[in-house]
Amino acid sequence: MNEQRVQTSEALRVGLVLAAAGGYLDAYTYLCRGGVFANAETGNMVLLGAKLAVGDWAAAVKYLPPILAFFLGVLAAEAIRRRGKAAPAQKLHWRQRVLALEIGVLAAAAFAPLGGGWDMAVNWAVSFVCALQVESFRRVHGKAYATTMCTGNLRSGAELLFQYLCGGGQESLRHAARYFWVILAFIAGAAASAALAGALGRWSVLVACAALAVVLAALGRAEVTTRG
Repeated sequence: MNEQRVQTSEALRVGLVLAAAGGYLDAYTYLCRGGVFANAETGNMVLLGAKLAVGDWAAAVKYLPPILAFFLGVLAAEAIRRRGKAAPAQKLHWRQRVLALEIGVLAAAAFAPLGGGWDMAVNWAVSFVCALQVESFRRVHGKAYATTMCTGNLRSGAELLFQYLCGGGQESLRHAARYFWVILAFIAGAAASAALAGALGRWSVLVACAALAVVLAALGRAEVTTRG
């Protein structure tokens, strides 16, 4: 099997860790911070509409900040990327700066007490940094994917599997398998978050910080060698 050289940010191992962190954070905010999804803004929009339909305005309001924060996070990621492209000689790559910011925000969130306005603030912050992540890490082995949600990954994986079954060759199967591994990593991250939420409570978010720190360290290498 031929070897491929890809950027570290596009390596499957990086995608798996980021996806696990994405699932972990979604479960964390839902289980520990008032039943709000940090990453799945579609889910928040559905819940927002459902609460508005029954006139529960107080409950509906809590879904607005993460939606807005995710929107602003995408804008911020693009601003960081553009600035990084304009100054390539900087010591840290722009993706490393994104991860460092994400880790810092999540670490600060661990100190916020549970309940009330603190939960809303944490949900806002987590949604913001998750948007930074999903906008900054968009490809695995050249294929578009998401690290904080799985609907698109499931669609792409199913499409590539169909192509393989119709004679598309081993490359289609390998790409499909990568999508399915990313989905499994996301689920595993959510499961780990659920398992740790009871014991660690608000501090459980620090596990996601540790996972992201692993990726931050890995990005110190310009490229990695993987098998095709």
